[in-house]
Amino acid sequence: MSTLSDFPITHRWPPVRPDVIQLYTLNTPNGIKTSVMLEECGLDYDAHRISIGDPEDQFTPEFLSLNPNNKIPAMIDPNGPDGKPIGLFETGAMLIYLGDKTGKFLPREGAARYHTIQWLMWQMGGVGPMFGQVGFFHRYKGKEIEDPRPRTRYYTEARRLLGVLDRQLQGKDWITGEYSIADMAIGPWLRTVRVNYEAETETGMAEMGNVQAYLERFLARPAVQKGIEVGAA
Repeated sequence: MSTLSDFPITHRWPPVRPDVIQLYTLNTPNGIKTSVMLEECGLDYDAHRISIGDPEDQFTPEFLSLNPNNKIPAMIDPNGPDGKPIGLFETGAMLIYLGDKTGKFLPREGAARYHTIQWLMWQMGGVGPMFGQVGFFHRYKGKEIEDPRPRTRYYTEARRLLGVLDRQLQGKDWITGEYSIADMAIGPWLRTVRVNYEAETETGMAEMGNVQAYLERFLARPAVQKGIEVGAA
């Protein structure tokens, strides 16, 4: 029977409670996705802060042993399938796993399950990568680049994606009708455009009424408010 001690990452970041989920995270939009899901599901977990700017955290052999892609978040569930611990990285996989584990926020079968997963994939394949580039070129080191073409390219693509979301939300409170892991994936990125990147005007988000109302509903949830603080400095 494998145990948490079989995972090298636990030697560097020892569990406080070895019988609960171990989350390795930072309160970036990707990190917030998983902490919000854990809070929404009412699951106990230990949170270990991983500094993505510190090579002594992110690129250590211990962290890479759990996530070879050196990104946050990652997690270990000591009570995984067949009662054995399981380590996971990639937020999409983690959200699906937690939805299946708890039976919450992800339909178990039928069309509704795949509709939820398709919007989760939409976030992972489009919103995350494109919004992240907006952040780089608008707020962080990329803003020093004089050539406006990269910046304009990502503003335009972010505006297109936000338009897709705005139309999908017409007449709906949540992306598929019912609050789900898709919302937990999308909401943190909208918050980041507003709070961290301060790019609502450049991306067109400021003028999209459905998106604005959706973000306010998301941020009003108590579990979201708690999840945002997990992994903060």
